[in-house]
Amino acid sequence: MSAPSVTAIIPVFNDRPSLEAALPVSLETLAKITDDFEIIVAEDGSTDGSAEYVREFGTKNPKIRLFHSDTRLGRGTALNRAIREAKGTIVCYYDVDLATDMQHLPELVAAIENGADIATGSRLLPKSDIKRTGGREIASRSYNFLVRTILGSRLFDHQCGFKAFNKATILPVLPTIRSNHWFWDTELLVRAQKAGFTVTEFPVKWRAGKGTTVRVKDVFGMGSAILQLWWQIHVSKD
Repeated sequence: MSAPSVTAIIPVFNDRPSLEAALPVSLETLAKITDDFEIIVAEDGSTDGSAEYVREFGTKNPKIRLFHSDTRLGRGTALNRAIREAKGTIVCYYDVDLATDMQHLPELVAAIENGADIATGSRLLPKSDIKRTGGREIASRSYNFLVRTILGSRLFDHQCGFKAFNKATILPVLPTIRSNHWFWDTELLVRAQKAGFTVTEFPVKWRAGKGTTVRVKDVFGMGSAILQLWWQIHVSKD
């Protein structure tokens, strides 16, 4: 049986130092999974030279593709665009700071190869190995509890930036997603489950990136987004 074709997407917004570390690691890790892969850097209006770095890096390695936007589209919009344009039959994405240990990438890809429509790493399963501040831990568990309770999700962690998809299966879901930023991950997972897709969740080793904080307005935004999606699904039927 031949190895799958894989597209790895790295969302980027003013993350050049992390990007410089992530691209070599990505190339090395993907090469151990399959020879047929590409890396799309979904660069979203950066002003720190991220796009220029990827262009230069890409001249040395044709497996690197840059999707650049002059203005900020939002993480969700950038991911939608990259997934639609991906050449791989299996599409994955992960955060540029490599917060989720890349040792899990073969497992992520294998989950789709073995029949899952979506696979996602989880920081909130009993065997997950995570390190982050107490404030972020409380906020994350509270948020995911609300998603499970209000939106009926069966998953434990909706926001881990380490996911993979069967591209052919997931494409019809993308136009239904209204969020264009951080809530994109949750909305995709909730809508996919309601559509009957198979979603696999597995524990990962995860370390919080530098400079990440939880603000009061973020917590209120989380609750508002959950209620809006509930309304769209149950009342407006969108």
